[in-house]
Amino acid sequence: MFGSAKAEEPSFAKGPSLPPISSIVAAAPAEAPKKIQMYTPEFYQACAMGGAIACGGTHMAVTPLDVVKCNIQVDPKKYGGIGQGFSLIAKEQGLAGLVRGWVPTLLGYSAQGSLKFGLYEYFKKTYSDMAGEEVAKKYQNLIYLAGSASAEFFADIALCPFEAVKVKVQTNPGYAKGLMDGLPKFVSQEGVGGLFKGVAPLWARQIPYTMVKFGAFENTVQALYKYVVPKPKSECTKPEQLAVSFAAGYIAGVFCAVVSHPADNLVSKMNAQKGVPASQIVKEMGWVALFTRGLTLRIIMIGTLTGLQWGIYDAYKVSVGLPTTGSVEEPKKKWRPAPLLLLVLTRLLVARATVAADGMAAGDPSDIPSLKRVGWAYPPAGHATPCVAGGQSVGCAMIS
Repeated sequence: MFGSAKAEEPSFAKGPSLPPISSIVAAAPAEAPKKIQMYTPEFYQACAMGGAIACGGTHMAVTPLDVVKCNIQVDPKKYGGIGQGFSLIAKEQGLAGLVRGWVPTLLGYSAQGSLKFGLYEYFKKTYSDMAGEEVAKKYQNLIYLAGSASAEFFADIALCPFEAVKVKVQTNPGYAKGLMDGLPKFVSQEGVGGLFKGVAPLWARQIPYTMVKFGAFENTVQALYKYVVPKPKSECTKPEQLAVSFAAGYIAGVFCAVVSHPADNLVSKMNAQKGVPASQIVKEMGWVALFTRGLTLRIIMIGTLTGLQWGIYDAYKVSVGLPTTGSVEEPKKKWRPAPLLLLVLTRLLVARATVAADGMAAGDPSDIPSLKRVGWAYPPAGHATPCVAGGQSVGCAMIS
């Protein structure tokens, strides 16, 4: 009667077969990219990368202008002005002659730009912390100048060897095609030390240039947001902020060109003429020529160059989640009472004025019509108790 066979489990007890738990667990969302914190090693690395892209790319783009400028500085009688310099170089060396030296330009100014911008942010922060918040704010221009000068000191050491080969290639036709053959030839003729013989004039040119570049830029940004841009920086879109960066950079570049031009003439001459001391070059050129020869072209080139550099640098910073350069003090918002509060205060004042007028006419406060309209209740004569408006205590009144 009772078999030994195991009774079957009802089908409804088995329940539906479930897929493996791993197949129904939702995949974890991808981790959000980590935001770069200000003044961390990652921040300075980002600034250095932005500076390399900005300086290397822009200087390479204006290589034809640089070739003409250097040749005018070295041999003004032959190359004359800008137009004559372009046509003569293209005629004698072909169009390739106008872009000669682009490789040392790209590499040299990329190295310089990375140290210039990266170290500027580092020294600006370091000097501000050393001075303290109040002193740094009061003497912020000194912080800008000291930070930029310190950064440029190291940046020029990286640039100097490339600059020496670049000028030699650009101003001596047939000397070399570029960096690969020009650098070994330069070292074999003048030694490794010859690559750095122009570092002192380079400092004389670049340190004042960079001090003006960063100091003028920071102050121009503040002035543009204060007097030109119709809204605070925090309310501007990123493209609007980048437009301000370009405009401030171009204005700063004009000042940079004027300040650094005499040393630029000196560096070009020293690198083109082997073994000639700076004092002899100044004597040959004269002070007027030292300050003015090639200045117009340099203003055009440096103004555009500096504006583009700041625009590209800040665009890179924005692309990695950092704010644009330039500390701007946001205007303090004036306190304005809320519209509802204004409405309530207005109604209360109107009600009190109406009460006073009705009381003078009626004599008996309990019969004043305006009190009934606004829901006010007066206490008995001779008492001081809270006056009630709409069920809430709003003050005291003495009735005599």
